[in-house]
Amino acid sequence: MTPHRAAPLVAPADARTRRLAGLKAMVGDTPLVSVRLRYRGHECRVHAKAEYLNLTGSIKDRMALHICRTAIEQGALGPRDTIVEATSGNTGISFAAFGAALGHPVVIFMPDWMSEERKAVIRSFGADIRLVSREAGGFLGSIANAETLAGELGRVFLPRQFDNQANVQAHALSTGPELIAQLARLGLEPDAFVAGVGTGGTVMGVAAAFAARGLGARVHPLEPAESPTLSTGHKVGRHRIQGVSDEFIPGILRLDALAPVIRVSDGDAILMAQKLARELGLGVGISSGANLLGALQVLEREGWDATVATIFCDDNKKYLSTDLARSEPILAGFMSPDVELLDFETTLARPLG
Repeated sequence: MTPHRAAPLVAPADARTRRLAGLKAMVGDTPLVSVRLRYRGHECRVHAKAEYLNLTGSIKDRMALHICRTAIEQGALGPRDTIVEATSGNTGISFAAFGAALGHPVVIFMPDWMSEERKAVIRSFGADIRLVSREAGGFLGSIANAETLAGELGRVFLPRQFDNQANVQAHALSTGPELIAQLARLGLEPDAFVAGVGTGGTVMGVAAAFAARGLGARVHPLEPAESPTLSTGHKVGRHRIQGVSDEFIPGILRLDALAPVIRVSDGDAILMAQKLARELGLGVGISSGANLLGALQVLEREGWDATVATIFCDDNKKYLSTDLARSEPILAGFMSPDVELLDFETTLARPLG
C-alpha cells in the first residue's frame, strides 16, 4: 500500500535548510486584531491573533512547521521520508504544503465529513488523502490507519500532533510571546486567554508562555456545547465547529493546569463568524466565531475592562460548502444576536521602522 501520487523531488539537505528559513518568514508574526464591541449594553474589547494570515491560512502552520523543523534537526524526518498524519483538515493542509516545499511525499487521513474545501486544498498540494467514515472510526480510525500505514511503508515520519510536545513548544515560543508583546505595546497585560481545543497545543503553549513570564493570566479551553468532550472525558454528541472536540482528549492537553472549560453552541459560533465577515470584513471560520463568544463569556465574569485574548484560527474560505455559508436560525440563549460590532484596530507583531 503506497501513496498513489508521484513523490516530489527530494530536496538536498542544504535546500531543505534554506526552504525552512523561507517558510518561517511566512508563518507567525500575525497581527493582533482588537475588536471593539457592545454586548448587552457593555462596551468592551476582545483581542484576537489573526492566524488566518499564516501561509496556508490557519494557526496550524505554526505547529506543523515547528514539528518539521524539530524532526529534521533531530534526524527523525529524513530526506526521503513520507509524512503521514491524521487530521481534521487544517493540520493536513499545513503538512501537505510544507511537505511539498521540503520534498516529502505526504499522506493525510481525515474524517470524510470535513469540508470539501479542506479536502480540495490538501489535494492541491499533491498530498494523498485517505478519507475515513464514521463507521470506520472517524478521527480515531484516522489515527489508527496512519499508524498502520507507517508500519507498511517503512521510511515514514508520523508527526502525531495530538501527543507531540513540539506542538506545545511552537505556541510557547511564538504565539504566546507575540501576543504578550503586542498587548504590552497597547499598555496591557493579559488577564485571560480563550481558545478552542483541537490538539490542545495552542492553549498549553500560550499557558507556558504566560507562566515563563510570571503572568497570572488564566487560560480557558473552549469546546462546543453540543459535544462537551473535555467536560465529560469522552465523545458526546456531534457538532459543526470543525477542528475542535475531535472525539477524545488529546495527550498533550492538561486540563488540571488550565482554567475552567468554556462552552459555545455551534449555531451561535456560525452566526458570530458570519457577523464578523459581514460587518467588519473579517472573514474567519466557525471556530473563530466560537472563540470570540468564549472571550465574551470570560469578560462577563472577569469584568468588562479586563484584557481577554483569543485566536481567529482560520478564514472562511474553507467553509463555503458548510452551514457557515447558509442561513442559521437564532435559538434561545444565543449570544451573537446581542453583539454589536463597533470597530477594530490592528497591532503588528513587529513595529514598522
